[in-house]
Amino acid sequence: MDETLQKYLYDVLGAVTEVLSYFEDRPKQFNEFTSNLMLRRAVERNIEIMGEAINRVLKQYPDIKISNARKIVDTRNYIIHAYDSLSSDILWSIIINHLPLLKKEVEELINE
Repeated sequence: MDETLQKYLYDVLGAVTEVLSYFEDRPKQFNEFTSNLMLRRAVERNIEIMGEAINRVLKQYPDIKISNARKIVDTRNYIIHAYDSLSSDILWSIIINHLPLLKKEVEELINE
């Protein structure tokens, strides 16, 4: 695997792992998430990192097997450019529904 691709994949994996680690010692509760500004900002920042790294991957490897890769980049752009209309519901959905699959896919790519 190309070193650059590997670096970006590890950046994505690190950001996903970090977000998931925020919930290791506590139950995933939406109300707690929405009331914790620091936690929401940390999740936002890590999604920005994931989106930027995947954007760079897509430029060099447009056929990479990452589900919703383009949507991840779009979400990064939305967080950065439409920060004032970002809903906690969107972030929560990403945490619950999408990050576990992204982690699995990136780990598989790294281990190929």
